[in-house]
Amino acid sequence: MRMGSGIPPTPKVVGILPQQIMNRLILKYKYPITFAILAVLAWVVYRYFSMGGSQLITFVVVAVLVWGLGTCVFIYFWPPITYSAYKRAIVQHGLGGPIPVNTLYAMPTLASPSASNSSLLATGTDDVLYVGGWLDLSKGPHVLHVPDMEDRYYSVQFTDPSDGTNFAYVGKRTTGTKAGDYLISGPRWKGSVSQGMTQISSPNNAVLVMGRVFVESDNDLPIAYGLATQIQLTPLSH
Repeated sequence: MRMGSGIPPTPKVVGILPQQIMNRLILKYKYPITFAILAVLAWVVYRYFSMGGSQLITFVVVAVLVWGLGTCVFIYFWPPITYSAYKRAIVQHGLGGPIPVNTLYAMPTLASPSASNSSLLATGTDDVLYVGGWLDLSKGPHVLHVPDMEDRYYSVQFTDPSDGTNFAYVGKRTTGTKAGDYLISGPRWKGSVSQGMTQISSPNNAVLVMGRVFVESDNDLPIAYGLATQIQLTPLSH
């Protein structure tokens, strides 16, 4: 394929593990889930007493307490628990090694289409290099710099790890391939954006950043990797 003559097939969503899919569903449908659990509880109570159960008050109190505690734990604690586990996976294991917070790591080799579905690199393609990291905006914004990609396909995906929502993209299909600087700010940041920068507002102070850089051929790999390493994060204060 000649450089710039086409766009590689869209890979599977990257960085969305089964736990995150569950988190998204729990947060989106928490009220129907709560109602369903309550309905199941009511059915259990009905069956218990229709079969001659006794001690109505004690049974109902215990059942309501179990339902209340179980529902709260499942809906409000499960997503943060998996969120923390996912952060540890990025920071401690990364894309082949630990990735410090607020740092992007570019993989020097192509991703494997045979990667496990639970892998960060479950892609279904083998013609892109990956760039990844975990962004913490609690102490202030960071600036994402991308080099001039010279019409090469690339993308940088920003994901809210608490529910798996991809809230912004930088790349050929959305912002073009010219060099640029993007101010990534947290939900409570109120500062001003410097001229020449584009602001991306995150709904969460924690952000999973995952980039892709297209590789045309084996001979093109060093060039693509050189560009991938230039996709960098720096604190706004710098």
